[in-house]
Amino acid sequence: MEATVGGRRRRKPLAALATMALAAAAPAFAADSSDAKAAALFERLRADVQATAARLDGVLGVYVEDPGKGAVVELRADEVFPTASSIKPAVLYELFRQADEGRLDLSELTRPPLPRVAGGGVLESLSGQLSLTWRDLGLLMMIYSDNEATNLLIRKVGMDAVNRRLDALALPRTRLRRLMMDLEAARRGDENLSTPRELARLASLVARGEGLSAERAKDLLAVATAPATGSPFRRGLPEGVRAIAKPGSLEGVRCEMAWVDVPGRPYAAAIMTAYLARETDGEDAIAALSAAIFSTFDRLARSSGHGRVISERDARR
Repeated sequence: MEATVGGRRRRKPLAALATMALAAAAPAFAADSSDAKAAALFERLRADVQATAARLDGVLGVYVEDPGKGAVVELRADEVFPTASSIKPAVLYELFRQADEGRLDLSELTRPPLPRVAGGGVLESLSGQLSLTWRDLGLLMMIYSDNEATNLLIRKVGMDAVNRRLDALALPRTRLRRLMMDLEAARRGDENLSTPRELARLASLVARGEGLSAERAKDLLAVATAPATGSPFRRGLPEGVRAIAKPGSLEGVRCEMAWVDVPGRPYAAAIMTAYLARETDGEDAIAALSAAIFSTFDRLARSSGHGRVISERDARR
């Protein structure tokens, strides 16, 4: 982008471009004082995102959505990043949709064959004399990011079926393109991909059980909110908060998709990084931004329109 100064065209610095991109994503609020105060909180969150991006030795993408107000905070929201295991909720959702359509039985037993793919989870360490339901495998995929469980589920529902469902959900840039730990596919460039905007919206779709019967949607949410091990996003949340939080990790990549059940103010988020010099920096960035996002929505949920935070402490005053 360029600007004209003294008759000459001059390029704007990258920092200015990032500021403009964040400002363009400012939420639309009415002009009354209460909405102006809420907008100020989102501006602070937007500044936190920008400061994190400036510190990180890598590339950061963020999308946070407040479905109640339609407000968003975003940075590189429509750029494609590798998802790693953060794609797995798309597989879980397809599993539950096919069960709801009568195409499979979640309670049917299956015996995971040997040998099993390594790289994460528990099945790789268990014996061949093991039978699990498809729902059990979904839990292993979500809690332990079990790669063998994931691959069994992908083969069960079909990779093409997952992508067709994503298309139907208007998530065309979210793609399941390979099985877990398929290094040959990865070398060919067949990476699992999404954007921060689409990954956050996938979290919202899973949370509300889009297209599912009420009972099936409730069960999907129970499986999806089972706490995942090694989640940087959960590090930023108080203990006991119900959330979908699915981390993903590859060399140079850390990402996470999330939906957080703040009473009266649930929100969806995706934080994605790439080209990391140090993967731990990406994890720390996700945890710090998660804490900042939760603080914003928690205060808004517990406050009056004028900004007074109402909590149990008020009962003693």
